[in-house]
Amino acid sequence: MELRHLRCFAVLAEELHFTRAAERLHIEQSPLSRTIKELEDELGALLFDRDRRGTRLTQAGAVFLQDVLRLFSTLELARENVKAVSSGYQGILRIAVPCGCIDPRLSGFLARCREEDPEVEIRLTEATLAEQVRGLRSGSFNVGFAHTTDVGDGIVAEPIWIDPLVVAVSARHPLLVHKQVPLEELVRYPLVMADPRLFGRSNCELDRLLHTAMGKPGAVEHVASMDMMLTLVAAGYGVGFANAARIRVCHRPDVVTRPLAAQNVTHTTYLLRPDSGADTPSAIPLDRFMARLHAQIDE
Repeated sequence: MELRHLRCFAVLAEELHFTRAAERLHIEQSPLSRTIKELEDELGALLFDRDRRGTRLTQAGAVFLQDVLRLFSTLELARENVKAVSSGYQGILRIAVPCGCIDPRLSGFLARCREEDPEVEIRLTEATLAEQVRGLRSGSFNVGFAHTTDVGDGIVAEPIWIDPLVVAVSARHPLLVHKQVPLEELVRYPLVMADPRLFGRSNCELDRLLHTAMGKPGAVEHVASMDMMLTLVAAGYGVGFANAARIRVCHRPDVVTRPLAAQNVTHTTYLLRPDSGADTPSAIPLDRFMARLHAQIDE
């Protein structure tokens, strides 16, 4: 089994069409078919079902694909590590952050990391929650930041920043007559909320309060970023919710915030990391990374 077998398999698994896969690989269809046959003979299992209706992965093929993708991910990490070391770094620390919802405190923390560990290259990647979890399990990421603990097995979610959750409304919204917005008044308006498919269920307590106040689901517009939420709120499409620390640095004169007239409604940012049994080496040991992060919180 050689890397060319695995590359051919991965491309065909993506295309599920021999002609298109061969074109992507810049080879003829016959060599591609031969390569797949060699791989199947080596493994002793069929990887694809082929008939007049098309090409499909078998169950064995689907399982093998996940391992092949992890292998290619590991190879890419090895290539990047070599490039970093050859450029004078000792290695790379890969950090995943939520798409469109980066906490402003992260800038100060990263600046401290660069100052105290200048020999380590730090790379940030915006990723959905599902992409973060996959990357942490495969070793593509060393740590991540998210707003939920619903991350499955093999990942530890540790609370890092806990902030009040505030209501965001347009500058002339009727709810501004309240210094603290009652839930029963708020739910009369459409809501603009983070898409749970991208960020997970980030605030179960808020969901519970809204469900109690509304009785049944009302109009909700799901968005993929803080910027989109603020844009829709400012335009009067609905009422949004935001982390108080994050929205303070947004500088939107057309959006005003108010606290909720409810107790203990907070927004928590969690640090995600592989559990102690996961093999995810990093240039900065994670215990040192965590200690530095906790030191920033204590300050």
